[in-house]
Amino acid sequence: MCDGTTGETTAPLSHAAMQGAVAKEPFLAVLRELARAYHAFSAYSAAHVRQLGLTPAQFDVIATLGNTQGMPLSQLAQKTLITKGTLTGIIDRLEAKGFVRREVPAGDRRSFRAVLTPAGEALFSRVFPAHMDHLQQAFADAEAGEMEQLRRALRQLRDRFQGPRPI
Repeated sequence: MCDGTTGETTAPLSHAAMQGAVAKEPFLAVLRELARAYHAFSAYSAAHVRQLGLTPAQFDVIATLGNTQGMPLSQLAQKTLITKGTLTGIIDRLEAKGFVRREVPAGDRRSFRAVLTPAGEALFSRVFPAHMDHLQQAFADAEAGEMEQLRRALRQLRDRFQGPRPI
């Protein structure tokens, strides 16, 4: 590996060296726990979504479009954090299954809105509450004060990356 300044080749840090770096830099331990928490949540959520017959990305689209009049692909991409290119394929598959349709707005034939079909609305009505119940189970034994403490800690962590925002 090149060090980027002198052009000299450097060896990657060993596991022991990484452990030493974590001990010297407490924020690395926080980042590690953040990553582990995200991966644990993602695995917990994805396993249930797959039991519902959807991929996590398909569920995200169905959940985002539920109880709306549909939305442009750019807005859907922003809300789901799925890139437009990937989102196009997901919309194609959901459209093939009869859950989503494309609508071209009267004033702009260059774009389209993704809208749930009646079958898509029925799917949303079935899977969204089921998945919210599943996620709630992970917090079933948490007290309100603990939930608020977690929310604030996560908000503070997000603010460190985005900059301060009013609470």
